[in-house]
Amino acid sequence: MAEAAGAIFYFDWEMRLMEWLQANFGSGGFLFQLLSNLSAFGEQLLLVVIMGFLYWGLNKEFGKYVGLNVLVASVWNPLIKNIFLRLRPYFVPGYNVKLLRLVDTEADAMDIAAQGYSFPSGHSSSAVAAYGSLAAHERKRKLLWVLAIVLPLLVGFSRVYVGAHYPTDVLCGWAMGILIVILVPWLRQRIRNRWLFYMLLLLLSVPGFFYCTSNDYFTSFGMLFGFCLAEPFEERYIRFKNTSNLLRCLLRTIGGAALYFGLNEALKLPFPSEMLEAGDFTAHLIRTLRYTVVIFTVIGLYPALFRLTGKLWEKKEKAC
Repeated sequence: MAEAAGAIFYFDWEMRLMEWLQANFGSGGFLFQLLSNLSAFGEQLLLVVIMGFLYWGLNKEFGKYVGLNVLVASVWNPLIKNIFLRLRPYFVPGYNVKLLRLVDTEADAMDIAAQGYSFPSGHSSSAVAAYGSLAAHERKRKLLWVLAIVLPLLVGFSRVYVGAHYPTDVLCGWAMGILIVILVPWLRQRIRNRWLFYMLLLLLSVPGFFYCTSNDYFTSFGMLFGFCLAEPFEERYIRFKNTSNLLRCLLRTIGGAALYFGLNEALKLPFPSEMLEAGDFTAHLIRTLRYTVVIFTVIGLYPALFRLTGKLWEKKEKAC
């Protein structure tokens, strides 16, 4: 387990605010469950479902637009975190702030490699990148703009309440998400060559291999790399079609999400758990390659099944 090595810097009002929230809203019962679970709007599972529902089901290009912005936010966030090395609030002595929701539920709260550093908030930047991208792509849909504002606010509040982030982490996470929603599509419009565009994103992200120690960077870089390989592969060789049938969208999303999480676990099996948790270059490389394979599979290969399922749906409809 990585030692709790890092920097502690904060404003006193941040610690007092977190103490007040935890003292007044509690750490158990229905209210606690409600407030702490607001963090889920910025977590991997829900974002995978949202992006998958768009990409596999309703609108492939829309899904790629949202997915790329979220992946870039996921990579660039730990790039910054591993520069500032800000320890999470529950490390600060002299205050009564507890961590009420682990980032990695399978690891110890003191495991920095697993739980990650604090500044800026990854949940907050991912929430803005995801829901902000939804609104930016569909600019005339007012409901999406409401969600783009409300959901990141709820996520940010939750991250402060559960003691995982200082308020300043959240504010900078929001700012980072806004920057990415603006910058990445702007770069894509200016750089017409797709491979050159992807190469630029990867080159901007690769420095983390030289100094990042937290797992979130290597997870996210693998996902971004897998996306950059899978997107042109699918476009050239698979070319699946979206569907307006809600049931088919849901089934595709459920299948894709199951494949994403199942394949991720399956790829761990050939390696001893001690190797995967060592926190050294080998462990980081395995993690990066694992997520590269997972994303390439679910984005580039999995949609090939839609041709088969499409024929089954056509037979069923004709039979009816």
